Amino acid sequence: MYQHSPTSTKPYLIRAIYEWIVDNEYTPYVTVDTNIPTVTVPKKYIENNSITLNISTISTHELLINNEAITCKTRFCGIVHNIYIPISAVIAIYAAENSQGMVFPKEEAASPIAKTNKIQFKVIKGGKEQTQ
Repeated sequence: MYQHSPTSTKPYLIRAIYEWIVDNEYTPYVTVDTNIPTVTVPKKYIENNSITLNISTISTHELLINNEAITCKTRFCGIVHNIYIPISAVIAIYAAENSQGMVFPKEEAASPIAKTNKIQFKVIKGGKEQTQ
C-alpha cells in the first residue's frame, strides 16, 4: 500500500473561514507571525513580532490563498506592497466585526528528523541522555 504524507488542513481551513467571512459580508483579518523568515510585509507595521492585515477584496489586489501561502498586493499609506505570508506563519483568521474565526497553534520549524526521515534514538543511562 502506498503511503504518503497528507497535506496540512490549515490552508483548507483558512480558505473556508475566509469564504464564510466574505459570504457574511464581514471583513477578513489575518494575524501573522513575522518571526517566520519568508514573511514579506511592511516592517514598520510589525508589533510584538506579528502583524494583523485586512485581506478583504476591497483592501487587496490579486489575493491568492493556496496551500503554500497567502499572497496579494495592498497599500500602506498610499504605497503598494507585495505581501507574502507562508501558511505556517498564519496565527489566526477572523472577522473584524465579531472576532469569529480560528486561531492556529504555533508551528515549530521542521525538526532534523522531519528533514532526513531518520529516526533518532536516545539511550538513557544513569539518568543521563545520550543520542545514538
